Amino acid sequence: MLNLDRLRTLSAVARHGSVSAAADGLHVTTSAVSQQIAKLERETGQQLLAKNGRGVRLTDAGRLLADHATRILSQVELAQAELEAHRGQAVGELRLGAFPTAARGLFPAALVTLRAEHPQLRARLTEMEPDESVRGVVRGDIDLAVVLDWYNRPLSLPDGLAKAPLLDDPADVAMPSAHPLARRRSVELEEFADDEWISWPQGEFCNEWLMFTLRSKGIEPRVAHMAEEHGTQLALIAAGLGVAVAPRLGRGPVPKGVSVVPVRHTMRRHVYAIWRADADRRPSIRAAVGALRTAGKNLEDS
Repeated sequence: MLNLDRLRTLSAVARHGSVSAAADGLHVTTSAVSQQIAKLERETGQQLLAKNGRGVRLTDAGRLLADHATRILSQVELAQAELEAHRGQAVGELRLGAFPTAARGLFPAALVTLRAEHPQLRARLTEMEPDESVRGVVRGDIDLAVVLDWYNRPLSLPDGLAKAPLLDDPADVAMPSAHPLARRRSVELEEFADDEWISWPQGEFCNEWLMFTLRSKGIEPRVAHMAEEHGTQLALIAAGLGVAVAPRLGRGPVPKGVSVVPVRHTMRRHVYAIWRADADRRPSIRAAVGALRTAGKNLEDS
């Protein structure tokens, strides 16, 4: 009899491409992954992994079993979703992912609501970038993710996912209070063509959006500094080191020395939840989406 946990471990190694990455995805140690694979090899009587330089690769038998494991685990998940739907209660564990400002701006209120209304549901949040969380949902590493795209740059989603809008998040321009435009009621991005920018790190979705948007307006961005956290960006702006796009979700108090001015042609991020379509009937998914929508509506109304 094949053990589901061991099949899940093999599937993770196949998806992630290494033992260490599989361990990170499963939130276990590399030793635990190696032990599970060793037990699975004893159960099947076949070698499933082989050394490949400093890493490992799946053998022919490993690839064969990993393909079956993917289908088996999908069926198990579907069965669990239907059982949960039949029971009509949000119970068990729900693994959630969210980009940083959503984790800060939406989830505290949503998680409190879930705990109060569904005490048998264990929700666990992990902060991650949108591209990473989309992959996590597709792979089954997380159950639901909150992701974003921009008004002029949609996020590509693979087939097999369901989505629900949560809120639209306007973005302003943050600048030093001594900046010539700091006292304006509204601004246009073109007015900052000669400024140095503070951006998100290279490779992140929002950094790619900023470069695309500025260049589409004829501005070749001069990026002086990169910081992932908006709080760090605002601290750099307070020191007079540049300007930045500042979404309102999860922004927190604006520090002294920083002015935030709306953009005349409003820039917005669309924030929404995604999950696998085959889990659509799970009450826990519906409960999480409902709590997040309520948190988003309260923010928009405030």
